Amino acid sequence: MLVPAPSAEKITDASPNMVTVTLPDQSVKEFSQQVTALDVAADIGPGLAKAALAAEIDGQVVGVNTLLPADGRVEFRLLTKKDPEALALMRHSCAHVMARAVMRLFEGVQLAFGPTISGGFYYDFELEHSLSESDFAAIEKEMKRIIKENEPFERLEKSREESLALCRDLQQKLKVEHIDTGLAEHDTLSFYWQGEFIDLCRGPHVPSAGAIGKAFKLLSIAGAYWKGDASRPQLQRIYATAFFSKEELGTHLERIEEAKRRDHRVLGKQLNLFTISPLVGSGLILWQPKGAIVRSVLEDYIKQELRRRRYETVYTPNIGRVELYEISGHFPYYAESQFAPIEMGEGERYLLKPMNCPHHIMIYKSQPRSYRDLPVRLAEFGTVYRYEQSGELSGLTRVRGFTQDDAHIFCTDEQVGDEFRGCLEMTQDVLRALGMGNYRVRLGFRDRDSDKYVGDSQLWDRAEQALVEVCQSLGIEAEPETGEAAFYGPKADFVVTDCLGREWQLGTVQLDYNLPSPERFGLEYVGADNQPHQPVMIHRAPLGSMERFMGLLIEHFAGAFPLWLAPEQVRVLTVSEKSEDYGRQVEQQLREAGLRVEGDYRAEKLGAKIRDAQLELIPYMAVVGPKDSENRTVSLRDRIDGDLGAMTAAEAMARLQQEIDAKQVRQVASVDNAGLTDRGSQNEY
Repeated sequence: MLVPAPSAEKITDASPNMVTVTLPDQSVKEFSQQVTALDVAADIGPGLAKAALAAEIDGQVVGVNTLLPADGRVEFRLLTKKDPEALALMRHSCAHVMARAVMRLFEGVQLAFGPTISGGFYYDFELEHSLSESDFAAIEKEMKRIIKENEPFERLEKSREESLALCRDLQQKLKVEHIDTGLAEHDTLSFYWQGEFIDLCRGPHVPSAGAIGKAFKLLSIAGAYWKGDASRPQLQRIYATAFFSKEELGTHLERIEEAKRRDHRVLGKQLNLFTISPLVGSGLILWQPKGAIVRSVLEDYIKQELRRRRYETVYTPNIGRVELYEISGHFPYYAESQFAPIEMGEGERYLLKPMNCPHHIMIYKSQPRSYRDLPVRLAEFGTVYRYEQSGELSGLTRVRGFTQDDAHIFCTDEQVGDEFRGCLEMTQDVLRALGMGNYRVRLGFRDRDSDKYVGDSQLWDRAEQALVEVCQSLGIEAEPETGEAAFYGPKADFVVTDCLGREWQLGTVQLDYNLPSPERFGLEYVGADNQPHQPVMIHRAPLGSMERFMGLLIEHFAGAFPLWLAPEQVRVLTVSEKSEDYGRQVEQQLREAGLRVEGDYRAEKLGAKIRDAQLELIPYMAVVGPKDSENRTVSLRDRIDGDLGAMTAAEAMARLQQEIDAKQVRQVASVDNAGLTDRGSQNEY
């Protein structure tokens, strides 16, 4: 928003009290008058004061001009370019600079939101001019001018009424609506101004625009709806990124190009893995034979793990009566993300299954249960349906129909720890088999001050402690996040970092005290005291959805799947037509041994056949020529290591089978991921 710059208010205030500041090295400083974070930095040293971008006071990140409490004790830490939190802070300041540049260049700009995201930031605008990448040079030039001016980011706090009046005066209708509806519970709101620009913002920001530097880049344009509502006019979104050095920016841009090369939508088409037909419907995946092989092998492996861990397989229908989902709470509370109910005769209504858990609950409830029967572990590759907005659909990663590697465990409260451990161990084993050892576990705990959670507080305490202890016993450094629990129980999410440094939330394990309760499905088992008791329910999906996980796998391996997963494991290549008969014999031997094999018997030169197999990412090639036919051998060629020499077909099969049985992942091309795993920051209202 463009306004005349208000005069800055003096923010220091003398106080007779004493504040004690504890620094990260546990040294202490005392101040007899109220000071800002920058004052503390200056007291430590002028170099640190110059380098400080923000501060952390009692765990909260604030701007350097923030006043410390007048008295008492505070934990204090200054943030510089070396601290990971500073990058997201600087990027949000860069988003403000970008918005200011856009408003300088174009008329009638309405500001929406401009948050940081992993890898960068974006800002949404409503304006008549149709933005395109041809505008980027002018916008970046104006941003450089603003950064060179090095004006400060100054915080302004106003009452709700004053905030509405300011945004109305600025004719920023989206901000007015957001304050009116989205921020109704806020009595006071903050704005940040810089020169003629002011924007509603939670903050904090870097001290001034000069701290942003020159290592920023506008990346792309996309459409977006105001607050995700497709019934509203479409906004224009500019994606961008920024780093503290040009070297980091250059590395990031190279990584973006590599990500484009690995795009599962492109590779899926090139390798004939899947397709999407407009006639079938957007967001509905059609698996080609090769893609179906990869998915089937992965499912078979997980089923084998399920049997080993004493899960019982079940099957449930793809639809259910609306009343079932009303009891579970999935309908109508999540109606906007579901397909409309199917109206039948005599008033019956059915819903495409949004979740598998209500169906598994009814299987558990179908017969009396004793404590001796528990735990009951029900597993299903169950297909569910969500009505995602068309603008949010993306290849395999955002679809309308997807299959979950779903399971639900019904157990006693005393069994929760062991069952949770089993879920985590299985997820670890699966990820390890796929060469995905770079992950973190995020524990979602309740906010004790919130009333949105159901269940007894002592049960919550015991469950949360059980999750912490299980993670510790497995050597997992889990990250607790307050307020991130599901309303019915705490959870653990697996967040995997792929070879490009991007984070993907995959598996989840959730404790549930809600659905088994009398208010929902009233699940029971007869305890050792011969009295009815309520079981605890655990929701568990190690991979999340098969579609999304397959999208990750394709990009992680760049389509070059390890031998045990590859749709075609071996290709027989003949040197000439004279070797075709022997080549077909070798192909048959390999197929009978259980290998997925094809033959290339074209009248082409061997070099061309090898090149085609390499381009199609075939793990191994079995080359046969007249000498091989005479000696009953094959010349085995590895996609990674090249020519392995001549050996008998039996020796080749033994070598390949050993690699398959070990589920070896021999090569995943990786890229330095510095700067890509930041997770953004909560700086927008």
